[in-house]
Amino acid sequence: MNIQYNGSNYFGWQMQDNAQTIQGELETALLPLGDGNRVKIIGAGRTDTGVHAFGQVAHFELDTRLSLKEIRNAINARTKTDIEVNKVEIVDDKFHARFSAKERYYIYQVYTGKSLLYQNQSWHIPSLDVEKLNTTAAIILGEHDFLSISKYNPELDHTMCTVYDSKWTLSDDMITFHVKANRFLHHMVRYLVGTMIAINQEKYTNEEFLHILNNPQRNVRIFKAPPNGLILKQVSYE
Repeated sequence: MNIQYNGSNYFGWQMQDNAQTIQGELETALLPLGDGNRVKIIGAGRTDTGVHAFGQVAHFELDTRLSLKEIRNAINARTKTDIEVNKVEIVDDKFHARFSAKERYYIYQVYTGKSLLYQNQSWHIPSLDVEKLNTTAAIILGEHDFLSISKYNPELDHTMCTVYDSKWTLSDDMITFHVKANRFLHHMVRYLVGTMIAINQEKYTNEEFLHILNNPQRNVRIFKAPPNGLILKQVSYE
């Protein structure tokens, strides 16, 4: 299924004890369809606290006579208004929302205007140079070890990622970072955005950033953007 959500009121995607999460809300909504038994949902990306999604993808197994439309409507009827299932499809038994994904597409929104309407979906910064941001964004294209630009996870076999697209765009008062890659590490996009903006504000240099990227190590002191501007836009499987 394809899902959108406003993550402002949730402690991320992944189920947690005594915390409201996206996975937890969806699984609760599915309980009546599973005759009271847990229907486990696996997401393509485990978004963090306060992070949003336009196109999160998840899979689950359910033995039911309901139509796809009825399943979608049943879930949406039992979730809050900040979670919406866009579409439900039948997939091959070998499909896995996380491991079958070929590309993930995130955006990060930076708002330079004065309206309060965007405060939960963007990072407010009065002024940025988009041309300089794009000079920095080009550095990460291709395959790199992003160990230095992520939260360390000892369970990972490796920290290599291939970035297919990395650019900033400007539309009115919204500056948006677009990044597509085969995979993303924990907090990777937020560290990228935070560091690019720090360079833009002359707190850091492109040369220092390139040195960190080319010399991967743990616990590097770099800048991290807040979660509210980050949105999982699309997950691709072909």
